[in-house]
Amino acid sequence: MPFDLSASLAERRAANLYRQRPLLESPQGPLVMVDGQPLLAFCSNDYLGLANHPKVIEAWRAGAEKWGVGGGASHLVIGHSTPHHELEEALAEFTGRPRALLFSTGYMANLGAVTALIGQGDSVLEDRLNHASLLDAGLLSGARFSRYLHNDTVSLANRLRKVTGNTLVVTDGVFSMDGDLADLPSLCAEARRANAWVMVDDAHGFGPLGATGGGIAEHFGLGMDDVQVLVGTLGKAFGTAGAFVAGSDDLIEALVQFARPYIYTTSQPPALACASLQSLALLRSEHWRREHLHALIKRFREGARTIGLALMDSATPIQPIVIGDSGRAMQLSQRLRERGLLVTAIRPPTVPAGSARLRVTLSAAHSVEQVDRLLCALAECWPKLTGEALAHG
Repeated sequence: MPFDLSASLAERRAANLYRQRPLLESPQGPLVMVDGQPLLAFCSNDYLGLANHPKVIEAWRAGAEKWGVGGGASHLVIGHSTPHHELEEALAEFTGRPRALLFSTGYMANLGAVTALIGQGDSVLEDRLNHASLLDAGLLSGARFSRYLHNDTVSLANRLRKVTGNTLVVTDGVFSMDGDLADLPSLCAEARRANAWVMVDDAHGFGPLGATGGGIAEHFGLGMDDVQVLVGTLGKAFGTAGAFVAGSDDLIEALVQFARPYIYTTSQPPALACASLQSLALLRSEHWRREHLHALIKRFREGARTIGLALMDSATPIQPIVIGDSGRAMQLSQRLRERGLLVTAIRPPTVPAGSARLRVTLSAAHSVEQVDRLLCALAECWPKLTGEALAHG
């Protein structure tokens, strides 16, 4: 037998790294039904609570009645519908850039942008903790690929001195597993000195960050001269699905011509674009969602400190509790589940070895009482877990 898959699977089980899909039997929201069990969830990226919003649902229904349910073809054949075009124009205006281009997923947007812009003879420099889609894009581009130390401007500067050809500096805006922000002003300054472009995947920043929810570029007051390639996803704070790249006219035209994941994929359903337009309108008009979310983040962090939890430096909805050992992370997740709380344990290779964690994510749909319930459960479970670890140590 050429492939011994059973051995690989057994090794993953033995290392406490085996992954299983929980079956969601209800819409997204704080209160869910998973595998037949009612649970209070703290693991969704629905940061503004829009995934099950009545107005977004109605926009989807109305869009389906008018435009049907399928894109029918790629954008370049006959799949570029009026709702797609309207959403691109709205996203361009929202990000303060001339144009935006829709992709079916964030993974595709990252692959498409990087591989269209650089190739053999060029250079791509990426943060070590970038999302897998960004790392894969760098590897697939064929360019000289280098990873600088996490959020380390000196490390980036050292690598920029060795680049060849067109150079692209690529970073997450908000790092998905740590919740911290890229030091974008410093990174952009170093890139500018080296005549390099900057690409930011702001999947987790759009919505929660910025005065109007415009993400990390708005948070830091940076424009298109600083961040030439801006990527955002619609499946998180927007509550729908898909992604976009925003930038100059030339950038978007180059992606239309050369981004293979864009060229060779059927467009997303037009009704989905209608739903995303409604989500964008809610994101821009209902500022209370961001305000409530940031109040919950503050409450959780203060409560966690009281318990004795060491949280990472994150002012975002992503609040990781680093355990270290994968088995112990799974134990804590299970004990919370026994108390009616769903918080997923994140293990390698998604995070570096020895940094398994519970990735708590907060949403504007959560109430203060629900966050307090999580803190009470952690106050009960955490001391027991640490006590057991000391006993076995």
